[in-house]
Amino acid sequence: MVIVVLVVIFQILGITSAVHAVMSTRTPQGSIAWAVSLIALPYVSVPAYWIFGRNKFNGYVLARQNELELVNGFIQQANEQIDAIIPAGEWRAGAITGVEKMARIPLTGGNSVKLLVDGDATFASIFAGIESASEYILVQFYILRDDELGRELKSRLIARAKDGVRILLLYDEVGSIGLPSSYTAELRAAGIEIFPFHSRKGSGNRFQLNFRNHRKTVVVDGHVAWIGGHNVGDEYMSRDTSFGHWRDTHMRVEGPAVIGAQLAFVEDWRWATDESLTGLTWTPRISADGEALALVVASGPADEMETASLLYTQAINSASRRIWIASPYFVPDDSVVQALQLAGLRGVDVRILIPQKADSQLVTLAAYSFFNEISAAGVNFYRYQDGFLHEKVMLIDDNVATVGTANFDNRSFRLNFEITAVVVDHDFAADVEQMFE
Repeated sequence: MVIVVLVVIFQILGITSAVHAVMSTRTPQGSIAWAVSLIALPYVSVPAYWIFGRNKFNGYVLARQNELELVNGFIQQANEQIDAIIPAGEWRAGAITGVEKMARIPLTGGNSVKLLVDGDATFASIFAGIESASEYILVQFYILRDDELGRELKSRLIARAKDGVRILLLYDEVGSIGLPSSYTAELRAAGIEIFPFHSRKGSGNRFQLNFRNHRKTVVVDGHVAWIGGHNVGDEYMSRDTSFGHWRDTHMRVEGPAVIGAQLAFVEDWRWATDESLTGLTWTPRISADGEALALVVASGPADEMETASLLYTQAINSASRRIWIASPYFVPDDSVVQALQLAGLRGVDVRILIPQKADSQLVTLAAYSFFNEISAAGVNFYRYQDGFLHEKVMLIDDNVATVGTANFDNRSFRLNFEITAVVVDHDFAADVEQMFE
């Protein structure tokens, strides 16, 4: 009798979950796959669906709505002054069309940008920025380790906290799963505000293990930011011999575009702490030598639209001469695949750089399924041979480049919180071109 009751319960749960999947899963393929498995194998599929199947982070959506008045005030304050700062003009067409609405902050001039290739250059620049801070430092990484690099970051932050600089630090609870409590305790003892970003907060999100905060940013005094692929771990400094040379890219941006990075941190802080983050600088400041147009775009599973996928699809569709992409993982959605195929067919030089040495054989096998289909349209794939490639970079024609945290895969497009800097500048694009070559 008990078995019969359980069977009936699971069948009901399977049908109910299948209806939910059809109504809420963003892709037709995903909704059909979940619906079939939930009805056919509810005993296995029901738990799996409610842990891994949801791609809308409703808890974060509610937290964002609760903070909407405060955040909109910050945005309005910044935008009123941004409008008077070197407008983007003609560049609001092309690769940036529509992206500003998703970012909530417009593309602006007056930014100084610098490409940071590999770990030594990246953390030398970040540490110099930490030393220069006078008011506050916002730090966020997906992975934070208690190793040589992690301890150096810790000591530098503690030293600045003793100088009276306010420091706030976020890390992802899954990405930093091995971080000992002694590490965070030492930071808290120094007066540093440190919290994990976890998706299981609240009864409605208890099983939400699939939404990760993959952002890697540092913001100093609201005027300078670092964005890119590096986490805090010795492997990112090429100290892990199992991977050899770790090839990664960050960038430094100074100017009005930093407001976008700070806005993303404020919303993540609200979710992680249930506290409103005030006392930050929202007055954009032009960099003394800033000539680049730039925009920082945050994306994630709480967005109304699939921001990351739309950003890259729009950029690819705007290209007339060149699309060069570097990503450690390449399992994009249909819209991006089709955009790349169309670009190849219209004669655009499309090159995709992926690592020869992979840290996930499953993802590598998944990527193979796209190669023939995309290559047939004239897209060329290249493999990075010297160690592991982890950068997430795109170059469009001779003037637009992106550097960020989003991989070219469905996890980054739909399930992860990501952040990407879009730069419109010939000199910066030339630096990216030289890095690729």
